[in-house]
Amino acid sequence: MAETQAGWYDDGSGTMRWWDGQKWTESVQPPAPKTGGLEGMISRAQADAVSGAQPRPAPAGMSYVVLQVVLKEKFFGTGSGNLTELEKVINKQAALGYRLHTITTASSGSGGFGGGDRIQATLVFERL
Repeated sequence: MAETQAGWYDDGSGTMRWWDGQKWTESVQPPAPKTGGLEGMISRAQADAVSGAQPRPAPAGMSYVVLQVVLKEKFFGTGSGNLTELEKVINKQAALGYRLHTITTASSGSGGFGGGDRIQATLVFERL
């Protein structure tokens, strides 16, 4: 059974909490100061997209974990890899003792190169 490595993780409340590899500890640290302007907004969006899909256990006393995964759009060729990405997230949470409870998706237009859609999946996991 794969386990999430010890480290600082968002505990779901926006606070960074130390995960010792087995359980949440009482050690917390405030989030990094926010950078202003467009650069700051882009950095926060990138960090949210990356941290949202990281496996994590539920905070103490809670039975659910909610993760958001930003899925990629394939501009050329085939095979976006979105199903593989979702499969990885689901299997990582399963290894921590959670099963997928609910999954929803939302899409929005993108102003990036070539336009297209940005798809975001929200997954709710329930402790077994």
